[in-house]
Amino acid sequence: MATKGKVYGIISNLVIVNVDGPVAQNEICMISHDATKLMAEVIKLQGDQAYVQVFESTRGLKIGSEVEFTGSMLEVTLGPGILSRKYDGLQNDLEKLDGIFLEKGEYNFPLDQNAKWEFTPLAEAGSVVEAGSWLGEVMENWIPHKIMVPFKMEGSYRVKSTSPKGFYKVNDTIAVITDRDGTEHNITMVQKWPVKIPVRVYRNKTRPFRIMETGVRVIDTLNPIAEGGTGFIPGPFGCGKTVLQHALSKQADADMVIFAACGERANEVVEIFKEFPELTDTRTGRKLIERTTIVANTSNMPVAAREASVYTAMTLAEYYRSMGLKVLLLADSTSRWAQALREMSNRMEELPGPDAFPMDLPAIISNYYSRAGYVELVNGSTGSITFIGTVSPAGGNLKEPVTESTKKAARCFYALSQQRSDSKRYPAVDPIESYSKYLEYDEVKDYLSEKISPAWHDQVTKAKNILMRGREAQEQINILGDDGVPLDYHVRFWKSEVIDFIILQQDAFDRIDQSTPLERQRYMLSKVLEVNDRELKFDTFEEVATFFKRIINLFRQMNYSEFESDAFNEYQKELDMQIKEIAVI
Repeated sequence: MATKGKVYGIISNLVIVNVDGPVAQNEICMISHDATKLMAEVIKLQGDQAYVQVFESTRGLKIGSEVEFTGSMLEVTLGPGILSRKYDGLQNDLEKLDGIFLEKGEYNFPLDQNAKWEFTPLAEAGSVVEAGSWLGEVMENWIPHKIMVPFKMEGSYRVKSTSPKGFYKVNDTIAVITDRDGTEHNITMVQKWPVKIPVRVYRNKTRPFRIMETGVRVIDTLNPIAEGGTGFIPGPFGCGKTVLQHALSKQADADMVIFAACGERANEVVEIFKEFPELTDTRTGRKLIERTTIVANTSNMPVAAREASVYTAMTLAEYYRSMGLKVLLLADSTSRWAQALREMSNRMEELPGPDAFPMDLPAIISNYYSRAGYVELVNGSTGSITFIGTVSPAGGNLKEPVTESTKKAARCFYALSQQRSDSKRYPAVDPIESYSKYLEYDEVKDYLSEKISPAWHDQVTKAKNILMRGREAQEQINILGDDGVPLDYHVRFWKSEVIDFIILQQDAFDRIDQSTPLERQRYMLSKVLEVNDRELKFDTFEEVATFFKRIINLFRQMNYSEFESDAFNEYQKELDMQIKEIAVI
């Protein structure tokens, strides 16, 4: 019999419930309110009292209201039809809801129960299967969606029968499997899984060994992210975090994209909803929304919904990873999720950590980031979740707790600079502050040597050193003036500017420059370093600036031209002539 209770106290979205039976941590309960029921999650147990966080506004809720516990945790529904959907943090399909505002206590089924899917069986009768094994597949848009043995099923099973090829609804039985006792289990296309528990239906989780191509030069060239890796993008407001995420979702080498807009301002979420359906997928030529799922909740929603949305998005990503797909998960912004954790912690009067965030914030963030990764599935196939979160530190302070905690968990750090943003150098990723720890992995080094060039790692290190020396020269010029430093300082500064303008900066609105393949990145970097290696002769600092501005302009024209086209080759010839004229023979 389900445990019941009564509301004892209300502190905004935190409700204290007197219970009359057993209750589990993270269990879901329904609170009666007028003619509706509000969903809530148990976050603390103390004696016969349960502290629950409500996913809705608690305005008008009364002491003594009836509460019924469901016996299950917050779960997502998994099955065909998730792609191209727009969900809230509780996986309600936002397009099914009426009106401008979300009605209190209104929940819906996230999948279309009447749609028919063309099912193709993959498992044969008599074969042994386990949780996560593929029984069949349906085509979801143009992505093969695997129908699996539910993740909750333990041990091994034998396939008794699978339905023949044909059209079925999500709740139709598509396979029958038997356990060791001979008990039959009917399998449909739908299953449920709790969002707070990682999906571990894989054989092995290996270290990432190959990079994920994003088409963004400042990432791929200087600080690449591995497939199945983790990274984060901190930066103040207006520096281009969301734009960079849009570029990644459009261009990255992933089979599908899950975008978690957690705690975004309402206008930003609207932009995502309006823009994504219009964006063209540069890899396939189809609409980007066809391989995208958006999980959104705005910053004016209750804090509990903000926390739920990040876990819902990760569970959906794990589901698609179990199909052998490369999933890119983007969360914007994890700072608002951390603020939600802080709010709940303060309401429960827990001992606060730095900036009043929970003491265990680093552990919560690390546990979440650890759910990404490159895995070997039960059938020998591989799948991956590459996770990139954004952090919005107040005032651009990169020393605040959320940024520091995320630094410990993520392997890539893409620091957005206010200074670069103000000078319109986009993407505004600071090349010196940012880093990728994957460049230290021997597997990644070997992959880059084989895929791009044996000298690639040394070239990247050299480019970073030039940028660093260029920044030092610029500081000296700013302090002492143009006349107060040797000519060599000007040359050093302008050589770093060539790398900055040609490699780091990229035009997201240009058809060619918005995405750069690795082969082109290799060519352009070696070309830029070639210019840097030349010994050039100048008489005055004005000559230095004039010459390098011409060089940068020619390089930029090459970036805007089709690779190895006639126009590209013409600009290159002119570039070589300019360098020859001024080079020391």
